[in-house]
Amino acid sequence: MPETKEGLGEEALNKAAEVGMSSQLDEVEDLDVHIKTDPLHAVQGEVESVDIDGDGMVMQKDLRMEELDMHIDNVAINPMTAAFGKIELTKPTKGSTRVVLLEEDINRAFYSEYVQQQLMSQKININGKTTSIVPRKVDFRLPGKGKVELEATIILKESGETNKIAFSAVPRVSRNGKTVTLENVDYGDKEETSSELTQALINQTSELLNLSNFDLDGMDLTVKSLEVEKGKLIMQAEAYVEKIPT
Repeated sequence: MPETKEGLGEEALNKAAEVGMSSQLDEVEDLDVHIKTDPLHAVQGEVESVDIDGDGMVMQKDLRMEELDMHIDNVAINPMTAAFGKIELTKPTKGSTRVVLLEEDINRAFYSEYVQQQLMSQKININGKTTSIVPRKVDFRLPGKGKVELEATIILKESGETNKIAFSAVPRVSRNGKTVTLENVDYGDKEETSSELTQALINQTSELLNLSNFDLDGMDLTVKSLEVEKGKLIMQAEAYVEKIPT
């Protein structure tokens, strides 16, 4: 009999967390939250662990995560609200997070309204003239070996001139773990069309790869490591959790 009560208590908390997290997403293919506790510890405000497993999570700005795995230990909750199926943390806690981004998802993000507007709103100085840019084609690739590749066709709005840009670079996590920058930019056997245009695309690519784009309400992610495999990026991060959406 006690096992049934434990299962029902956990199920109510799990469902509340799943609904709360889903409400922050534009889309989600699969989301499971598993809160490990028992009635005795729950009434004392103690939760052994929280595991979040999400697939195909689309955030605002049309940014998609293929996978999100988060594990949080030693969670202190308000026992009064837990009785009504709501998880309210009484103190912040930390957890470990793994995020997988696919090549096609990053490509899709480049064509999102948000990123297109970001690129077109930039004013770039080329040959002493200030111009706006219109991205026509952006092809982002993850060939593996720790590199990213980008090819783009950009139109200068004022003159109508077409520029083609292609480069590879190595993504690096900043010291504070909040941003990803592209280093060791290599143009291969192609000439650099314009350092200003290239920098605009480098900046936008770095912005897309920043894990802060994937923060949920009450959860702040700090990247610890980044691995580039063929077709996907894998980030290991620390999560600072002030609340679990419910």
